[in-house]
Amino acid sequence: MRILVVEDDVCQRGLLCDSLREEGFAVDEAANGTEALHKALNWDYSGVLLDIMMPGPDGFEVLRRMRATGRTMPVLMLTGRVGLPDRLQGLDTGADDYILKPFAMSELVARLRAAIRRSAGAPCPALTIGPVSMDTVARTVTLEGRKVELTAREYALLEMLARNRNGVVTREEMFDQLFDERDDSMSNMLDVYIYRLRQKLGKDRILTLRGMGYQLAG
Repeated sequence: MRILVVEDDVCQRGLLCDSLREEGFAVDEAANGTEALHKALNWDYSGVLLDIMMPGPDGFEVLRRMRATGRTMPVLMLTGRVGLPDRLQGLDTGADDYILKPFAMSELVARLRAAIRRSAGAPCPALTIGPVSMDTVARTVTLEGRKVELTAREYALLEMLARNRNGVVTREEMFDQLFDERDDSMSNMLDVYIYRLRQKLGKDRILTLRGMGYQLAG
């Protein structure tokens, strides 16, 4: 899942992005409202973490413009403001959640994942596709009851396939959601991750539909 992190403080943004990458997210960054709007309006993100106080359009205005143009991805607002009016303004503008600084990283990740599940119309954290079962909260996978050890990005790829099990996921969609702006779009790493998943789950578990993309077999 690809996330946009909008935070003008360099240190806070770096820590936040590093932590999210360790959790398996692909992360793009923005340091001000202008940059945030450009990225939010031109790329599809699974979620946005949006600071309120920053140069250029503030977080409220960025969110207002996003919603006005039909962007529906979940937005979690980050702020040190504790007043109720600010929280109500954010929620009324279209925020999905509101997190006060300082926050525990574990809580932020849990809220982010919950917002993404709700947005996808799948609030239940459990996914079962044939003999493969996933707990999207604990981020664990079992095959016929046996635990399968996956790296963060292997897990992210499998979850993407599982959530789209009734359709086909194209290579472009995989690149867009699994890799961020730091990654080389010409890399063969996607093929490497698909190969590794097939080694761990069975070579017939992930189907290649020529000219279309990939599908998780049930």
